[in-house]
Amino acid sequence: MRAAAEGRAHAKTPPDGSGSSSSWAMRSADDVLPGRMLAVALLLVASSLAVGASAAAVVEGKAHNYEDALQKSLLYFEAQRSGRLPHSQRVTWRDHSGLTDGLEQGVDLVGGYYDAGDHVKFGLPMAFTVTMLSWSMIEYGDDVEAAGELGHALEAIKWGTDYFIKAHTMADELWAEVGDGDTDHYCWQRPEDMTTSRQAYKVDRDRPGSDVAGETAAAMAAASIVFRKSNPHYAHLLLHHAQQLFEFADKYRGKYDSSIAEVKSYYASVSGYKDELLWAALWLHRATGKDEYLDYVVDKADCFGGTGWAITEFSWDVKYAGVQILAARLLLRGEHSAHHRSTLEQYKAKAEHYVCACLGRNTAGGADANVERSPGGMLYIRQWNNMQYVTNAAFLLAAYADYLADAGVETVTCAGGEVATADEISALARAQVDYVLGTNPRGVSYLVGYGGKYPNRVHHRAASIVPYKHSKEFIGCTQGFDHWFGRRSSNPNVLVGAIVGGPDRRDRFRDNRDNYMQTEACTYNTAPMVGMFAKLNRMAREEREHEVAPARTPVTRTAAEV
Repeated sequence: MRAAAEGRAHAKTPPDGSGSSSSWAMRSADDVLPGRMLAVALLLVASSLAVGASAAAVVEGKAHNYEDALQKSLLYFEAQRSGRLPHSQRVTWRDHSGLTDGLEQGVDLVGGYYDAGDHVKFGLPMAFTVTMLSWSMIEYGDDVEAAGELGHALEAIKWGTDYFIKAHTMADELWAEVGDGDTDHYCWQRPEDMTTSRQAYKVDRDRPGSDVAGETAAAMAAASIVFRKSNPHYAHLLLHHAQQLFEFADKYRGKYDSSIAEVKSYYASVSGYKDELLWAALWLHRATGKDEYLDYVVDKADCFGGTGWAITEFSWDVKYAGVQILAARLLLRGEHSAHHRSTLEQYKAKAEHYVCACLGRNTAGGADANVERSPGGMLYIRQWNNMQYVTNAAFLLAAYADYLADAGVETVTCAGGEVATADEISALARAQVDYVLGTNPRGVSYLVGYGGKYPNRVHHRAASIVPYKHSKEFIGCTQGFDHWFGRRSSNPNVLVGAIVGGPDRRDRFRDNRDNYMQTEACTYNTAPMVGMFAKLNRMAREEREHEVAPARTPVTRTAAEV
């Protein structure tokens, strides 16, 4: 497939500037710009030198406490809960909210998650969050359990899947949003005081939404694997919903932002729905083992872009890199029929394009073939909530390195002929996690509540206002702006475990509540880190047990230092 396309749609860009982002840039591996190849090659040589230098450059000081980071990351999801909170709620500055959600439409839509610092329940990013939490558990659940966090991880997933069961009211009907972004963003209130619209929006046969239905199917299929041992009845129920949702998404095709206009300014489906259909089919194949789902992924590989797009990002909107890595796993493990092999090899080639792009090793493919790196070593995609791409990349890289190791494969070949080892892929994943935790030029942990220095003015309504349990005095729509939003002091509530949008391409970060591009946190930033923190905690423990000094996290040096 020869194609080049770029799309951009900043999500969550409301009047008050509350938000996260969605955009994508995809380019076929065949689209090469020959006139720029020499410059690209020189840049890549410099990049390789920087990576090599970073392997030797270490940050002096204490190794990161990944177990503490894991515990905090799971606490964050409790702060994002909507609905009636349980007695076991650990984030005590939150209280019940959204208790009439769905009432006007005659359906129970109480529960689920607020995606970020506002109070709209957006179905697409919520489903992706649950998918990544589930994938974290599927790959590293034993490590989560060893750290004593299994129960909290299962609760985090179930809080989302319980809501999806409610939202999937009929086989061909899914409620995809509760609340209106425009009215919500004109107010700065605690969720307990909400006065904004709680209008609910759905997709169905007449108003299709293959992307949101497909992602919800993927989330429920992945979660069914997680609960298979501890709660088989619930796992079966989730799988039933997943299969129905996939059938609905595939039969009645269309983008959900064409059916729900209200979502377009916040979580527009720029990549379309084809990646979600492939993604859902792969998760259903993993959950059921049925060949029909793998046949679907192989048959649709070309026309849906699965083996055509060479991707450099992975996010709640753009799933292709995840699709390609899951497909490559099947090839590496030999879990396929002979007639699937050639297509799975094409998927694997694109998966390794993504991996090599993160490493900066694609010497062919044009100027967009690799991911930019900040002077401090952070993968950089774009200015709006860049940390979501960092955390998701870290997870994909770590998972793929593990798939290679399990298959006894030591290297991958990048576009242009360079080679990367599985150890290098794993090391880059760890370096990105450590950057998030504070191994960066500013020494700031972008995981709130971790370490001695982290963002104190997170762009988050509930965290920035006095807790409801301490002061039940009603705070009106604009009253929150007048009395709380503009304060220079730290938030009264620490949003522990949240990962904020993070620094810019030069590692610069401004900790202000109104700097929503950098200080707003989102559930899908933290979700993949649950698995990463658990894995790295196990690795650190093994290093200690083998009496090896704790691994020092490399920091990419500037070009001048190189």
